[in-house]
Amino acid sequence: MASDRWIWDATTTLEALGAADVALWYWEPEQDRMRLTGASRALGLGPLAPECSSAALRALALPQDRALAEDILRPHEPGTEVAVRLRMRGAGVCIWRGVWLEEGVRAAGVVAPETKFAASDQDSLTGLLDRRSFLAHARDRLQAPGRHQLVVADLDRLRRLNEALGHERADLVLAALGSRLAAAFPPDALLARVGEDEFAVLAPARRPSAAEVLRGALEQPLRVAGFDIHPTLSIGAVEAHGGGEAPDAAELLRRAELAVEAAKSGGRGGAAAYGRSLETDGLSRLALEGDLRGAIARGELTPFYQPIVRLSTGALSGFEALVRWRHPRRGLLTPDQFLPLCEEMGLMSDLGAHMMREAAKQLSIWRHDHRLAGELTVAVNLSTGEIDRPDLVSDVVAIREETGLPPGALKLEVTESDVMNDPDRAAVILRRLREAGAALALDDFGTGFSSLSYLTRLPFDTLKIDRYFVRTMATDEGSAKIVSSVVKLGQDLKLEVVAEGVENAGMARQLLDLGCDYGQGFGYAPALSPQEAEVYLNESYVDGAAPVKARG
Repeated sequence: MASDRWIWDATTTLEALGAADVALWYWEPEQDRMRLTGASRALGLGPLAPECSSAALRALALPQDRALAEDILRPHEPGTEVAVRLRMRGAGVCIWRGVWLEEGVRAAGVVAPETKFAASDQDSLTGLLDRRSFLAHARDRLQAPGRHQLVVADLDRLRRLNEALGHERADLVLAALGSRLAAAFPPDALLARVGEDEFAVLAPARRPSAAEVLRGALEQPLRVAGFDIHPTLSIGAVEAHGGGEAPDAAELLRRAELAVEAAKSGGRGGAAAYGRSLETDGLSRLALEGDLRGAIARGELTPFYQPIVRLSTGALSGFEALVRWRHPRRGLLTPDQFLPLCEEMGLMSDLGAHMMREAAKQLSIWRHDHRLAGELTVAVNLSTGEIDRPDLVSDVVAIREETGLPPGALKLEVTESDVMNDPDRAAVILRRLREAGAALALDDFGTGFSSLSYLTRLPFDTLKIDRYFVRTMATDEGSAKIVSSVVKLGQDLKLEVVAEGVENAGMARQLLDLGCDYGQGFGYAPALSPQEAEVYLNESYVDGAAPVKARG
């Protein structure tokens, strides 16, 4: 009967919202007006209720979600879902969630503590599914007919982020990427954080692919704790047909993660699709580990030399020593094929000492045999953590005594993360290295998080600009600004500046116009064997300049 129907009145609604610690919001962008009702005071929204402008939401959004907040405050298509995390006074993190209504001219939803939305199967940092629950949901999804695509993305250099920012700030990066992932995919996609630095997506196969959507969403700059972060991802993908013959979800995830490993072997930002050959590659990796033991003693790991050229004259200035493995059966292997194994096996310190000694010996021979090569230098990279190797300074002293190299001829390249991990300790070690006669370069400058106050106190001779910014400066305004800023900083601090990744004469001219001192990259030459490098050295001095390719 009509008299028995329960009718919700305003008072009852407000009581229910208050008891549930939930507030309702209603957003009208044309009027820049947001209306709030419900448990606004309990959530710390009292000063904003019953009505406020969009500025309040921007102010409350977590730092890593502010760009997302800006985006969803603009009108969207009807039915578009929105979600932003807010930091409420005395209420921890809350989620502002809702949907765009008719014609996209207004939106409505709820604000509630994050715990109201979180379930036991969710990753506590990102709010996405955790690995266990992802596999459980994926098994159900894979029973549906049709083509499914599983994509796994590994955040490159998370360890470096942890070292430079600290774990709490690095977690902010992961949380921001989780929010972006959630905003990029429709509801029919399963989203998860399946490892410390791994995200997974299971979605129907369509165009654009899940991998393209994922990369487009996550590889966007973000600012965390005052630092500009440029995330890059290594992506692995695998497809499967759903239904009764569908592979198990755990097996499908294993295949995608195997593809990720293959993508990572190609360097930052790589991608790979699963194929049967990857299974044999996994077995091959075990064999490679066995071959790597003793490879240094057998002389199989050896320096190759990439020229460094003065941009203003084209004169050869020196070389950077880059390790290669002359494998007796597999041929010449590049660093990305074996350095991760070296690190896992604890061989990086031995390899670093070996590279320094071999590169210094070679430079000594060139300087002795070639009258015009008397000012050449050779740069050797210190691996992560090698700056703390106990024998590092004594090795430099011994190597200089053995080879007779003058001060500054041997240059050591240090990463920003190694310096910023403990700047005061790094300053002491760097000064001791300088006193031992080594020149010092700060490598990949612009990608890390150096404090300028520390940079002015550290005894560096050289700043090296990361190749990513050099290669993209013609098409990316942000990269061009970073290159220009690093060059200007080097000039102000009276440091030499070397640009990596110079691929053609156009890049060289652009860098020279900015005032950059030196360049290296495929435009001049790849890493060369000692014999090839000597030929290059001779030709450069005969011609008066090292040639640069017209086009990359």
